[in-house]
Order: sequence, then structure tokens, then C-alpha cells
Amino acid sequence: MRRFILSLDQGTTSSRTILFDLNCRIVDSAQSEFPQIYPAAGYVEHDPYDILESQLKTVREVLKRANVLPKEVAAIGITNQRETAIVWEKETGKPVHNAIVWQCRRTAPLCEELIKSGLKNHVQETTGLIIDAYFSATKIRYILDHIPNGQERAESGELLFGTVDSWLIWNLTGRHATDYSNAARTMLFNIHTLDYDDVLLSQLNIPRCILPEILPSSCIFGEVKPCIQGLEALAGVPVAGVAGDQQAALFGQACFSPGQAKCTYGTGSFLMMQTGNKPVKSENRLLTTIAWGIKDQISYALEGSVFNSGSGIKWLKDELGLISDDPEIDILAESVEDSNGVYFVSAFTGLGAPYWDMYARGAMLGITRATTKAHMCRAVLDGIAYQVYDLARTMEMDSGCKLIEIRADGGASVSDIMLQFQSDILRIPVNRAKCVESTALGVSLLAGLAIGEYKDLDDIKRRWESDRIFTPGMDSSKCGSYIRGWHRAVERAKSWEEN
Repeated sequence: MRRFILSLDQGTTSSRTILFDLNCRIVDSAQSEFPQIYPAAGYVEHDPYDILESQLKTVREVLKRANVLPKEVAAIGITNQRETAIVWEKETGKPVHNAIVWQCRRTAPLCEELIKSGLKNHVQETTGLIIDAYFSATKIRYILDHIPNGQERAESGELLFGTVDSWLIWNLTGRHATDYSNAARTMLFNIHTLDYDDVLLSQLNIPRCILPEILPSSCIFGEVKPCIQGLEALAGVPVAGVAGDQQAALFGQACFSPGQAKCTYGTGSFLMMQTGNKPVKSENRLLTTIAWGIKDQISYALEGSVFNSGSGIKWLKDELGLISDDPEIDILAESVEDSNGVYFVSAFTGLGAPYWDMYARGAMLGITRATTKAHMCRAVLDGIAYQVYDLARTMEMDSGCKLIEIRADGGASVSDIMLQFQSDILRIPVNRAKCVESTALGVSLLAGLAIGEYKDLDDIKRRWESDRIFTPGMDSSKCGSYIRGWHRAVERAKSWEEN
């Protein structure tokens, strides 16, 4: 009998379902975008029901189009936008507030208060993170403060919190759970003791009873309930793999040895290096995080986050109307030699690592009358590569290990010109995976591992394939000049929004 694994890839702007066979080949996929909600400048929300319904819609589409029988689905894996916070009623499953998205900056003032209270070192030592509105903890506090009787209802056990993976697990199986990789992004989880931190829970007055159970990334989280409309036939199929999107991509890229790194070019860009079974403390404002948990083994990683990269392409298309579809940006960018001195800093919602400036804002600099939309398109793609360059150099300093290659994946990694520029300025090869859907692939492999379809990590490693390797071709002095200009542009974008 044929056997398949369904990967539910719940992202920031769309939900997707990808069906993999056991040879890691994509059999079919479906995608459904859902609305982005911007209540105020710097605020980003999602309707949790939009997240759920768009995800279930894509599952139905894939099963129907691929002509796959439910009994042929061996397992389900879930990967998700991380840090996004959802609070719902335990009894009804009804959300009490829109999801506050990882990009949202509304809790920046609360983060400032936490820093002033002296929690900075404690947060880094226990969670591996820095205090920032990016993470879930202050979002939970905001929601409880902005719904009627929020604190009282939380303390009485009426409410549950979860990141997006927990929301999907709850609706599919009825279990309130998450995995180590997602728990590590809440700014409430001690990555050394593998439990929620009492000091942080007390400081933010977040009741432990609203938090999800924490499980390994590769294990049985539960079975699909028989009452999900249109998916009744999937009842009993195990949800067997769960990981945050970037950790799932690291797994999907078969980065199982310390020092191996991948970069996912999506709505944001995320550079992550595997560091083995011990966390590496960052001295340069990167994040120390959990990559995944398999049985009783925890793997750690260093991570740098670019909050807005592919979202810059979407901005050119949807808000400015400079391109009609995503591939057009490459056509225009390839029509010019370079950006003609134009730099784009995509700090729509602040700057992530290594700057961590909650008050930076987007900037297009160096514009003259000679600037064309082709130059602006080139500047947007170059801006993605520049920000990853900053992360890579910082990661090398923290780890004491020089990167010898970056494995690339994600929707924006289809851009040849962007990956070539990335290789040029980093002076190392950039290896694009044959399956650029490494996030979905990674969680399908975690699920397959849990149910015994894959023997071990070596079995998985043998299945990884490269599509194309980009190698440096630009003169190093020219690269240096471009990078100096980039850093001048970043300085002008920083601290733009008044605190």
C-alpha cells in the first residue's frame, strides 16, 4: 500500500499543505492566503479562525486532487509561524482575541519595562533569547490585559495559550501541547531545565495552567478527531511531528552536525546553525534556541532573524504596484548591473539580529532622478542578502566557527540573482536545496521518524539533494564597497520611531 505524510505548513501570510511520499518527493500541494490585520502602525494580527480554516481547506484540496485515500496517510506533521500568540477558551475553543503576530511591535513599551527591571541577563541565561516584542510572553500579557477579566479567567483555568502549532494540535486532536522548538520561543521557557521558568511567569503574572504541555518534536501528539468537517476520514491518523518553521527547515536541510547552517528566505529570513547537544551562548545578540527534541535528546542552535525580507517583495507588488507578480522582481533586477547606489532597509516592524532595534523603520536611500523601478527591485533583493550577511558574520563570531556553506530554502530562494549576490558578499557557496520546501519536508521527516518510517538521522541524511550551488564571482573590493554603503543605510533607519 502507498504511504504518504501530510505536512501542514502554517505561515505568516498563507497556510499550505504539502503531501510527501516516503522518498521525500512532493506529490501535491495547496496554498491559501488569509487576511493580514493592521489595527495601528506596527501592529499585526490574524484571526485564529482564518488560520485554522485556511489550513484545513488546503488539506481537503490536496487529498482530493492527489486522489489519496485517507488510509494511505501514515502521519501528519505541523510546522508553523513561531512566537505568534493565541489565547482561547478551554471549554468552547473560541479565541478571546485576535492572534498577535510575531512581527507585531505593540508590546515594545512592556519590553522596555522588563529591561529596566533588571531581567535582561536572566532572560538570556535561561531562555537563550533577548527581551523583545518578537516573542510570545509579552503578547500573552497584552491579551490578558485587554479582554474582560482576563487575569481572573486565566487563573481559574478557563483560558489556554498556545503558539500556532498548539492551536492546530488542539483543533485536530483536542490535546493542549507544543514541542520543545516552539516552547523555546515564548520567552518563558528555560532551555536548560526544559521547563517553564517560574521567575518569568511571576514577573509577567502568567498562570502556568494556561501553558501547553511540552513534548519532543518527533513523537505522537495525538490522533485526528472524527468530528472535523470534511476530514472525518482522517480520524485516527497520528499527528507525529511538530516544529517551529525555522527548526523544521534546519531538519529538512539535514543539518545534523554542529557547524552546519541553513537560511530560509521567506516572509522573514532566518539563518540557523546547528550547535549540537549543548547551547552556545551568544555574545553578539543572536538567539540561543532549541533546534528539536527527539526522544530524550535535545539539539540546540544559534539563530539570527530578519523580520522582513520576502515581505519587501510583497510590498513592492501589493502596496506600490511596481511589479505584477513575484517572478517579475527578478526580471527587473537582472536588467540592471546593480542598484545604482540605492539601498533598501526593510525595517517595517523594526530590525532583528544583530541590531534588535524595535524602533527602526523601513528606508529606501540613495534615490536620484536616475533611479528606476528596476534599481528599486534590485535594492530590495540586495537588502535581503545584506541582512543575512550581517547575521552570518555575527554567527561566526559567536560560534568561533567559520561558515563554509549555507544551505538555502524558502520561497524567495528561487531568486538566482539574490542567491548569487548572497554568495558574492559572503565569499562562500550558497547551496540551494532541490526541495526548497525544507520547512514542510523537515516536519514530514520528524513525523516519519516518530512512526518508524525512517530509521535514524543517517537514513534521512542520505535523502537530501542539492539543486544548484552558487559560488562567489564578484571582486572582493567591490563587495566591500557595497557592504559599507549598506551599513550607512542601516544607521539611518535605526531608532526612527520615537520611543
